[in-house]
Amino acid sequence: MSFVENSSQQISLFDMLAFLSKRKQSFLEKSWAKVFSDHVFARINEHIFAPLYSEKTNSRPNAPINVLVGALILKDLNGLTDDEIEASCIFDFRYQYALHTTSFEEQPISKRTMSRFRSRLAAYELTTGKDLLHECFVDLSEGMREFMDISPDIKRMDSMMIESNIRKMGRLELLYTCLANLVRELHRDGRTDLTEGMEHYADPNDRNRFIYHDSETPQAEKLQKVIDDAVNLLPRCEDEYSDTGDYQLLERAINEQTKKDDSGRSIPKDKSDDMNSSILQNPADPDATYRSKAGKEHRGYVANITEAVDENGSISTDYQFDVNTHSDKEFLRKSIEKAEPAEDVAVFITDGGYSDEELAAIAAEKNIAILTTNALGRSPREILAQFRLNDAGTQVTSCPEGYEPKSSAYIRQTNSVRASFPRSCCENCQHRTECLAKLKARTAVVNVPLISRDRAIEKASPRDSKADAIKARIRNGIETIPSILRRKYHVDDMPVRGKLKIKIRFGFKMLALNFTKLWLCTKGSEKCRAFNEISTE
Repeated sequence: MSFVENSSQQISLFDMLAFLSKRKQSFLEKSWAKVFSDHVFARINEHIFAPLYSEKTNSRPNAPINVLVGALILKDLNGLTDDEIEASCIFDFRYQYALHTTSFEEQPISKRTMSRFRSRLAAYELTTGKDLLHECFVDLSEGMREFMDISPDIKRMDSMMIESNIRKMGRLELLYTCLANLVRELHRDGRTDLTEGMEHYADPNDRNRFIYHDSETPQAEKLQKVIDDAVNLLPRCEDEYSDTGDYQLLERAINEQTKKDDSGRSIPKDKSDDMNSSILQNPADPDATYRSKAGKEHRGYVANITEAVDENGSISTDYQFDVNTHSDKEFLRKSIEKAEPAEDVAVFITDGGYSDEELAAIAAEKNIAILTTNALGRSPREILAQFRLNDAGTQVTSCPEGYEPKSSAYIRQTNSVRASFPRSCCENCQHRTECLAKLKARTAVVNVPLISRDRAIEKASPRDSKADAIKARIRNGIETIPSILRRKYHVDDMPVRGKLKIKIRFGFKMLALNFTKLWLCTKGSEKCRAFNEISTE
């Protein structure tokens, strides 16, 4: 399929628009379709997506890309399915007007066309690492920002968890599912010789019978049987099936969930073994990771949103998407690295989760100031600010009472310093409950989280309360974005799995959200209340 730019946008002599009554034309001019047609559709750069198609000109041309992108934005704007947006484009004149297809005898999109377009986007990013939809988002958002006359100098940032459309699995269920998937694949290929003694895994009723209904067999015994079967099956089909997804997922699950005992047998890992958040959560979505935040468990991804804001309103200018183990600081680092040096001072307003002296120094080289509101769920322990560290910040030199530790070591995995004091120093100390010192036979161990210590020092230092209030008031506006994306755009219930597929759907939802802000701006109702309140004080 070759790339052809959409040139069929001129109104024909028999265009249906010419036959509308004045009353209908008046309603059309006041609807969202007019704003979308003028400020979104007209700015969609089709050439961004040209790499998705062949350079040969003698093959079948692609469907109009600006119509496809526009339709997918309108789909999320109005909460429609692929079937519903196809029907709307065929029967609803507003959609045809917004997409400049009122002169078309047949609408040039279908649910299959849209599905294939999203698949092409995901495949292209997988092979090249380039996110074409994000490039389109940045281009369209910049046009909206200029039209809304919003300054790019003040930006606010926030992140949100996005759940993968998967269910929570225990270890037994996870390993059983991975094993059963591979057994079924072998049976479909007629390779029952490889699954001798494991045929029951191919039975769809065996799952519930084995995991839930068999109450006589201990759970540990069931788990060990699945592990033994998996370890026996993997070598049998390695030569022919090692490149398949089911084989690789089972192999990954066994490597992550088991270890070798003294006899060389694979047994389940226990709590003392290394099992990080990146382990497989569900074979239906191998990319999803685990993270606990604010007392809640999350399995999926995280998005970081950047908004430009001033008294004229706000508009999202960038978004980042990754597994949910990705930290806020790394998102900020990427934003700073991409940012061009500012002529006047530019400002990023964030919460305390983005606070980092190194990033602040890098941003300052580009004339960018990082302002944090120190809002981070719970307040840090004030006692942490009284611990003294060496110049490198890797060892404790003294505690709040002035005692020197017997030993001190930096723990890279948790970004903290572990200090060991003589037991007599901490046993009757007035700060023992604040330091959370753990008494042992001869020593007392104290753990000092470095991020919490930095926040405690910042909180204890003299601050301009009025400036803090202004920062917080401006930044708090972005807290509405995660709520809107969940309630209106249902980002936690997307009907796809996998990082790239969910990321593409999220990108279209962000474009729909930005268009809503643009539409409100044209009606005179999209203003930043925080800036207006500040200006009147």
